[in-house]
Amino acid sequence: MAVGLVLCVCGLALLSLMVGSQGWEFLGLGFGSNLAAGGDRFAANAAILWDIRLPRTLGVVALGLLLGLGGALAQGLFRNPLADPYLLGSGSGAALAVTLVAAASAGAIAAWQPLQPLVRLGVVGAAFVGALGGVALTLALARGAQNTHRLLLAGLVVGVVLGALTDLVSTFLPDAWRQRQSLLLGNTQLLNGAAAGALWAMALIGLGLSVALARVLDALTLGEEAGASLGLPLGPVRLLLVGVMAACTAVAVSQAGLILFVALVAPHLVRHLAPSGHRFLLPASAAMGALVLLAADIGARWVLAPQELPVGVVTGVGGGLYLLALLHRRTA
Repeated sequence: MAVGLVLCVCGLALLSLMVGSQGWEFLGLGFGSNLAAGGDRFAANAAILWDIRLPRTLGVVALGLLLGLGGALAQGLFRNPLADPYLLGSGSGAALAVTLVAAASAGAIAAWQPLQPLVRLGVVGAAFVGALGGVALTLALARGAQNTHRLLLAGLVVGVVLGALTDLVSTFLPDAWRQRQSLLLGNTQLLNGAAAGALWAMALIGLGLSVALARVLDALTLGEEAGASLGLPLGPVRLLLVGVMAACTAVAVSQAGLILFVALVAPHLVRHLAPSGHRFLLPASAAMGALVLLAADIGARWVLAPQELPVGVVTGVGGGLYLLALLHRRTA
């Protein structure tokens, strides 16, 4: 299955390079005499391919890796197949931070001094700090990561409270609404080389740490008592895994906004096709996340070309239909 996933990701990545603003557009770069005769067209096609499509495709792959990995970590930590990495307040924290920055940039609350460090970070930096801040607040309320039920409850509370604050700011400062909506819908249009580099760096670090700690997640599936009986330091390692999940989610949200259902669906698909331990599940879920997100990104560009849909809308519809089908099959 691992080889099949890698081949499918590579195949979809090649297809992604052929989808442009007008739908399917194969960029023939030409060689020899064709290059000499059509130098201007060659230069334009090369710029589109290397400066726009390739960075976006690489960024989408890394983004899918982060979301798939975050979903597998969340479901392993909480021992709940419906868990996703946004449950710890990362999404709501990022939304509040971006809304405040957008409001300040529009001049609505520009004079509020405590907000100035956040404003200087810009939208991407604010989303990253807000996502980590939401998770930190959740950990503080839960008094660490020792009790997963308390951690989950604290995450739900933080999500509701920060979401309400975001709604309050948007109500009184409508200039911030558009930026907030862009974050909530998810968007891969602005992924460039720098964004792809940041996403890939976090994906490789997250995968390395997670796979190294996969044994703890396997132990947690047996229950707290069984894991403790194996002599594993569950508390510190669980906190480290929460940190990895938070960092992966924060980087993903800061670069592309909230893209729903990928983190939830990718581990489900892997467990359905090849049930196994977390040493395989974690990287396989990451690869499945890349596959799902690549397919959604291609669909977002192609379905209504030349108009492009937010990729979060495509993943939301597709993920919702998948879960409905899964529910119908299990209740039939």
